[in-house]
Amino acid sequence: MDVTVVGAGPVGLVLAAELALTGATVQVLERRAEPDEAMKAQSINMPTAEALDRRGLLPAAEKVQREMLERVGSFTRMVDDRTPGEGRRAPDSRFTGHFAGMVLDADLVDWSDPDLAAHTAADGARLVPQRELEELLADHVARLGVPVRRGVEVTTLEDTGDGVLVGTAAGAVRTGWLVGCDGGHSAVRRLAGIDFPGTDPELTGHLAVVDIADPEKLANGWAWSTRGAYRYGPQPGRVVTVEFDGPPADLPHARLRSRGGTPVAPVTLEELQTSLRRVSGTDVTLTALRGAATRWTDNARQAATYRSGRVLLAGDAAHVHPPFGGQGLNLGVGDAMNLGWKLGAVVAGWAPEGLLDTYDAERRPLGAWVLDWTRAQIGVLRGDAKSAALREVVGDLLSTRAGTTYAVKKISGVDQRIDLLGDHPLVGRFVPDLWLRDGSRLADHGHDGGFLLLDRTPEGAFARLAAAWDGRVSSVTDDHATPTGVLVRPDGVVAWASDTTGNAAVTGLEATLHRWTGAPSSSPEHEPVG
Repeated sequence: MDVTVVGAGPVGLVLAAELALTGATVQVLERRAEPDEAMKAQSINMPTAEALDRRGLLPAAEKVQREMLERVGSFTRMVDDRTPGEGRRAPDSRFTGHFAGMVLDADLVDWSDPDLAAHTAADGARLVPQRELEELLADHVARLGVPVRRGVEVTTLEDTGDGVLVGTAAGAVRTGWLVGCDGGHSAVRRLAGIDFPGTDPELTGHLAVVDIADPEKLANGWAWSTRGAYRYGPQPGRVVTVEFDGPPADLPHARLRSRGGTPVAPVTLEELQTSLRRVSGTDVTLTALRGAATRWTDNARQAATYRSGRVLLAGDAAHVHPPFGGQGLNLGVGDAMNLGWKLGAVVAGWAPEGLLDTYDAERRPLGAWVLDWTRAQIGVLRGDAKSAALREVVGDLLSTRAGTTYAVKKISGVDQRIDLLGDHPLVGRFVPDLWLRDGSRLADHGHDGGFLLLDRTPEGAFARLAAAWDGRVSSVTDDHATPTGVLVRPDGVVAWASDTTGNAAVTGLEATLHRWTGAPSSSPEHEPVG
């Protein structure tokens, strides 16, 4: 295989699919014999939803959201039945999220904000839980012909300079490149000798779906005490607990555990009940555990490097942090989208290995920001007097229109930006919704995973130039409008954009094509314009 991906979670599956679209041969190795059934992230951010959209997976994701809203609605109706006279509440499909358990009010958000208004087409695919996302992606990689080998654990690796020799429980594997997408306690990271610096955990969290004999004893939403915090809902039986008395004592390597890690011992119903009673101050009784529960900490670490020779890391293997807001899932999918086309280009031979250095350079700053964003929530969430006072201040800020809008933009990911050459405001940002004269969107033309060029020049100068990169760049022509031209990388990031049609714009596009798509397969064709 050209590439072997270790880990069949969402990150590994997205990466494998992106590599397959480039023509690389790829396989996925997963140590678990069956998919992980533990409850994890319950939603995705806008860049992740738009990544699904660009690959033609939006309808499937929208179907998941409709089913999710029905489950949320059933919980809301159950709670309303406990409090008659307050009126019925429909679940709000406008995704906002929360900061340290403080739910952001959708009615306070300035939805006309340019960043939010530019990304709405995938709104119907935000409430997608990780388990359903994995099922959706598994079908996607199967259609692409990518083999997923389960029950295969990586035990050794040797970077030979021209490839990687991987030892597994099922025998040796020879591969051109190896990518660890195998979670916070990554075997690939450990075997590659990549350091994992960061901050040690201070608390223990649990996430599960349970049957409750007396749910009326629990408050709907987040509740705090000096012992911890808990969240009941927004689905029937879903509970989250956070205890402030240190990491799990029974995990000898707790500092290396993440929400994606596998505990030494499974979470039991008794453990969950004890935790929930402690933080809620009630004698609530849990009668059954539905599916596997998750134990997690506020361990926050980032790999010293995302690449060591022919070994690379993505997702939780590269960074771990508390799971608030599902940021880890989205961060990992972004890693996979960024790395997939770049590694595929190197394998195909039209890009030098140096292109892979931009993977670490572009993704590391965002990873560091997410770690700090979640660390800040721990500081606000804790039960001591200082944190409680800080929570009051932050709560006041989040009760304002400006404060709520700021937080929603951060959580949704619509204002993410990569530092790229170019002074157009779109450069480095994820491409916004761009509607075309035929009623389609630019994203509808990106299902094959290549570069997309939108050409709105009257004479088609941009598309004529890009024809020299046929097979790597697909051009879409449209009526004249602003922006007149946009070049979108396979990961959805705008590499070049222009509001003009003159020679300077053509020259800028040509330089950008050389920078990101390699040498042309034929001579570029363009004439002076303007």
